Amino acid sequence: MERVTVLSPDQLYNSFMDPKYIPEGKDKYYLRNTQVKAPAGGWRHLTSSEIESLVKNDNTAMSWDTIMVSGEFDPMMVKNNKFYGFVRLGRITSNGLQYHDLRLSCGITNSSIHSCDIGDDCAIHNVHYLSHYIIGDRCMLFNIQEMSCTDHAKFGNGIVKEGEEESVRVWMELMNETGCRRILPFDGMIAADAYMWAKFIDDRLLQDRLKSLTQNAFDSRRGFYGTIGSGCVIKNSWIIKDVKIGSCCYIKGASKLKNLTINSSDKEPSQIGENVVLVNGIVGYGCRIFYSVIAVRFVLGSNSNLKYGARLMNSFMGDNSTISCCEVLNNLIFPAHEQHHNNSFLIASVLKGQTNMAAGATIGSNHNSRTNDNEIEAGRGFWPGLCSSVKHSCKFASFTMLAKGAYPAEMINPFPFALLSNDETHGELHVIPAFSWLYNMFAMARNNWKYANRDMRVFKVQNIEFDAYAPDSIEEAIEARKFLDAWTAKAWMRKNGKSPEGVSTDNLIETGRRLLNGPASEVEGLEVLGEDMEKSKRKVVILKPYEAYHAYGDMIVYYAVRNISAYLHENPDKNFESISIQFDGDRKRDWFNLGGQLMSVDDLEELKSDIKDGTINSWKEVHHRYTEIWKRYPQDKLRHAYLSLKHLLRIETFTPDDWMNVLNRGIEIQNYVMTQVYETRKKDYENKFRQATFNSREEMIAAWGELDENSFILQQKKETKEFIERIQNLKKLLD
Repeated sequence: MERVTVLSPDQLYNSFMDPKYIPEGKDKYYLRNTQVKAPAGGWRHLTSSEIESLVKNDNTAMSWDTIMVSGEFDPMMVKNNKFYGFVRLGRITSNGLQYHDLRLSCGITNSSIHSCDIGDDCAIHNVHYLSHYIIGDRCMLFNIQEMSCTDHAKFGNGIVKEGEEESVRVWMELMNETGCRRILPFDGMIAADAYMWAKFIDDRLLQDRLKSLTQNAFDSRRGFYGTIGSGCVIKNSWIIKDVKIGSCCYIKGASKLKNLTINSSDKEPSQIGENVVLVNGIVGYGCRIFYSVIAVRFVLGSNSNLKYGARLMNSFMGDNSTISCCEVLNNLIFPAHEQHHNNSFLIASVLKGQTNMAAGATIGSNHNSRTNDNEIEAGRGFWPGLCSSVKHSCKFASFTMLAKGAYPAEMINPFPFALLSNDETHGELHVIPAFSWLYNMFAMARNNWKYANRDMRVFKVQNIEFDAYAPDSIEEAIEARKFLDAWTAKAWMRKNGKSPEGVSTDNLIETGRRLLNGPASEVEGLEVLGEDMEKSKRKVVILKPYEAYHAYGDMIVYYAVRNISAYLHENPDKNFESISIQFDGDRKRDWFNLGGQLMSVDDLEELKSDIKDGTINSWKEVHHRYTEIWKRYPQDKLRHAYLSLKHLLRIETFTPDDWMNVLNRGIEIQNYVMTQVYETRKKDYENKFRQATFNSREEMIAAWGELDENSFILQQKKETKEFIERIQNLKKLLD
């Protein structure tokens, strides 16, 4: 139990750091002095007249000899303050500062300053306890109860300082409530770092190396001061302790900020608002945190938002994300996540980006288990619908949508772009593979545009694949076709009185391929059942298998044609023959989504190996490797697109006629995409129930705008025209 003790005056003002942590020949300010840039003219002592003016203005100091100023110092702007320890003051004049509607005169009034460095032209008023901080130029500090820094401050990084026990190290417990996937937060951590660390917990050497990289990335010496970057405004706040704040940060009405790094800059300023409590975390550049948010043991990626009472605990939240009004515990969230509603929660999950949580969605309820050591893994584009409840443990392919419902058992969905729904009348789980392609194209196309358009990061450390049609989702589509082949074959055999028992998987796939590539009438009326998709005894019924099978095929062609045509357009010295020569070989089937960046498993394994054997010795070098892989990714993606097309069409060597057929099919699919974008939006204009709230068509148009003037539809038409023109030009190469 901590107790209040009595200190002597010397202990009170000179006990920031235990002398045993001060190297021989150094003083207690030796680290502080490395953090401060001296003014051009250097520091000087106060003159006797300046001291006299300060005393007349009700200022006190333990010793005026320990108060240093720069060349320009107006003592009339310093009133009713208490100075303790070694304090250095930058330029103080009779000028003022303004930020929004807040106007303050420069100078220091009604404050208690303990061993601080204060920059030029600052306005510090009513700061009741300011201790061991270095304040940048042009900062406004107004109505603050406590702003202090300890000698062992770690600023949110998961390190230990000299003399500290391992038990004080702060961990983040991601993806699992037991803490078995815990990682160490650090300034500069991105989603790729967090996932590599949390995912491969069985690789003890990798775990030890990542911990070592983190510890070695920061100085473990005691005695660093807290820092406030230039141009910061902090007002009406209660407790700010052991916090490092970047330039141009705006903090108003915060309740408690402790053990943090808040990244902020002139180009990407961060803001923290009323009643916010942040403890043990890292805030990325350009973040906005407002209105009674509580976050503990967290990392918040750049250009992200926490708002309206959100609770974020033991979680990593990726770049370009927004969480409001809800509970988020023990999660690893990749970039571009949206969760806006106060009646949703997300527990013990990894969401791999471009995700959206609807109102009432409860993801991670463990009520079907006696323990809490379960997890949920969802690929890119996961979208649980209104009031959907999903229990541990589940795994979902990319761009899975869940219809409203309480899903009673664990699920594995291997179908990308699928819709899952409960049929409570018949006690069945229904799955429509490729649903988004077939029925929701407007949303799919808009999401591709939206996520890239909303990426407002200035410095993009985390590389992100925003395209829905990429190696991860296309590989899932290829595998999905195999499932449809085999399960359709079994359904056909059952209907015709034959048993599928004992039939090899290869034979089933071959039979299903023949059926699904034949007339639709061949598979009409078949009850295609999913296998090992739900831990229950009820049926899992695959709806629209024929349409989904061909939709996946169209996606693969679309993916290939878009990438190949873009490459040939950008490289006029290349042709179809050179593509066949350059990119032929074995298709890489295993791809890994590392925090939003897609890479082959081969690249991932090489990265891990180089970390373990010491080839890579810092997080900076890890990030450099990510960038190197990302630079190769367009070529890797193009190769995968070409080889996926070969696999789909079962062509060993493309002839000019084959390429001509592919290009013509690409035009057809692009026209289909454009038509579906238009038609899916048009449904809203023709739905009489949506029209019911308007008294006239004119009112509806005033609210929605004309369909043909929709900016996104116009953009899609423009892109379709450009795509077709590019394809027509490529077809000339084949003549």
